[in-house]
Amino acid sequence: MRWYDCAMNLEGRTERLILRPLEIGDAPRIQEFFPHWKVVRHLLNRVPWPYPPDGAEQYCREIALPQVERGEAWHFGLQVAAKPAGLIGLVSLVKGEEDNRGFWLGLPWQGLGLMTEACAWANDFWFDALGFPVLRVAKAAANKASRRISEKQGMRLVGFGEKDYVSGRLPSEIWEITAEEWRARKARNCALD
Repeated sequence: MRWYDCAMNLEGRTERLILRPLEIGDAPRIQEFFPHWKVVRHLLNRVPWPYPPDGAEQYCREIALPQVERGEAWHFGLQVAAKPAGLIGLVSLVKGEEDNRGFWLGLPWQGLGLMTEACAWANDFWFDALGFPVLRVAKAAANKASRRISEKQGMRLVGFGEKDYVSGRLPSEIWEITAEEWRARKARNCALD
């Protein structure tokens, strides 16, 4: 069985989060926490803005879940483990050459280090479960919070360009880490603990 076939049933955990495959029932929570300027401004302009009232359901039904079924992407909803009351954000992994990981987090949970935890879990899944040799992340250069996550996780800045984001055309960066670099970094961190 291929790993992406069983990703639909996979649930992950970090110290403070539960990561579980996205489902159509997550659409109301996405609709509640996603369409805020501070959440979407640095996302690619394929996100409609202003966000339509049924945008989350359309995204789940027409984009994300079909990608998972085709084995092109893996979308994981984030829940706080202490109070798993519902989705607070999303981390996605996508096949491709330039942009393999994306995420968003609702405003009440930003700045707490939760996305750093989620991305570490997603990196493990990308390298260990799916077996990809390299992870690349494209981001708006102005997205300082996303940049800090890449820096903390040992990624290297390997490219520059421009892309169209919800907030307009902006300078863009590509960050990268290989499976070997990720595993070596994790081993060093474990040795320090």
